[in-house]
Amino acid sequence: MQESWPELAAGLTPAIKELHAGAPGVMKGFAAIARAALETKALDTKTKELIALGIAVAVRCDACIAFHAESAVKRGATREEVMETMGMAIYMGAGPSVMYAAKAVEAYDQFSAARPADTV
Repeated sequence: MQESWPELAAGLTPAIKELHAGAPGVMKGFAAIARAALETKALDTKTKELIALGIAVAVRCDACIAFHAESAVKRGATREEVMETMGMAIYMGAGPSVMYAAKAVEAYDQFSAARPADTV
């Protein structure tokens, strides 16, 4: 099952740029939704990224797992927090979520290993 999650995320960048060029209004709207959803209010951004990672598992989206695992690492999520989030995703999504939760932990570990220790 070993995938390179950083490579998956980076490999999607050109396709996402194509979407921006081909559907600029839609992508601008999507970016606005993302900014509004991630705005810190009652929940901090790290918590919101963990929620997004859990949803990525539940909807079985590999690319979403890659992007939100990376964002969770950047926002200082711990492996323990990711594991607890995976527990909730498994609880809500049963067997298929077990398989995607394993992918999400693998993605978190790869992004975490690539991050310099002094940037957390």
